[in-house]
Amino acid sequence: MKCIQTPILGLCLIEPKVYSDARGFFYESYNQKVFSEFGITANFVQDNVSRSTKGVLRGLHYQLAPFAQAKLVSVSMGAVFDVVVDIRKGSPTFGKWFGVELSEENKRMLYVPEGFAHGFQVISEVAEFRYKVTNFYTPSADRGILWNDAAIGIEWRDVGIEPILSDKDRNAKPLAEAEINFIFQQP
Repeated sequence: MKCIQTPILGLCLIEPKVYSDARGFFYESYNQKVFSEFGITANFVQDNVSRSTKGVLRGLHYQLAPFAQAKLVSVSMGAVFDVVVDIRKGSPTFGKWFGVELSEENKRMLYVPEGFAHGFQVISEVAEFRYKVTNFYTPSADRGILWNDAAIGIEWRDVGIEPILSDKDRNAKPLAEAEINFIFQQP
């Protein structure tokens, strides 16, 4: 397993070592010892799974501190374009985004620390998205940022149809108006 550093400090793209043969494949999707060697000491408390069809766009979501969640995200079926936005006040990359394709083929995972808004767009016919989180879902702390905020400028994929959004995501606030309580701390 290896951790590929991204242009945004704290984000780690993880590529597992996959063992394949005629029977199929095997890989470790999480190993506490290996992750701690990457500097990831998160204590995951909940696993979530969602299944969505092509064009569904979920996000950009986060929970306010002290209910913030770090996430380890991956795809077990299909493919998504996964996006995170740095919302840590004082960060040199505040308001910047990073996107990567996660799929059942590439088996990549993305570690998203606290202080990031997260979302994904389904680019295959169907996708099953998995994420481990470090804090329980807390409705009163649940927040979102508008998926197409021009100030952020995310370059979502063209999948041939308009994004399919929840009312919550369609009506989210732009970053400039969003409630944020994350402060960047130099590692």
